[in-house]
Amino acid sequence: MKKDIHPAYKNIVATCACGNEVELGSVNDEIKVEICSACHPFFTGKQKLIDTAGRVEKFMKKYEKHYNKPS
Repeated sequence: MKKDIHPAYKNIVATCACGNEVELGSVNDEIKVEICSACHPFFTGKQKLIDTAGRVEKFMKKYEKHYNKPS
């Protein structure tokens, strides 16, 4: 490998918009992110499922004859 062509690798602190800080190694001086595992709804368990535009009702209406068919 050639000498002196690689950037300096250093320990830095990556900061999230929520205030969470994570120590990691990088060639950058600082890293700022908008969302992390401490504030993302999937990881916190506060995920909300929203039925937009009545998709469930539209599906049920389309297939109600199939589900209500006498056996």
